[in-house]
Amino acid sequence: QVQLVESGGGLVQPGGSLRLSCAASLSMFSIYAMGWYRQAPGKQRELVAQISSGGATNYADSVQGRFTISRDNAKNTVYLQMGNLKPEDTAVYYCNAALPLASKNYWGQGTQVTVSS
Repeated sequence: QVQLVESGGGLVQPGGSLRLSCAASLSMFSIYAMGWYRQAPGKQRELVAQISSGGATNYADSVQGRFTISRDNAKNTVYLQMGNLKPEDTAVYYCNAALPLASKNYWGQGTQVTVSS
């Protein structure tokens, strides 16, 4: 059974930093595209950042320059380093693993990030 387990969320003041981790129980983790999504109350889930199997990254405009996604294939883990956090970054953050050609798409349970003074 595939599991994606997020950790690292919490309460942080505006301007602060957090690092989210997602540990994946996936065989052949390295071939999956990994992503972080977020969903704020009353809003749709949105893409925050993605990293391909080859290491290419893309980011939502709202986080470009503040967030960095990375992966450690030896540890089956993907990270999201978040800096200069803003109240509008408050949301539940979800980890995603996707292998579209094999119709595989998995989600974690989410971790809450709250940015508030």
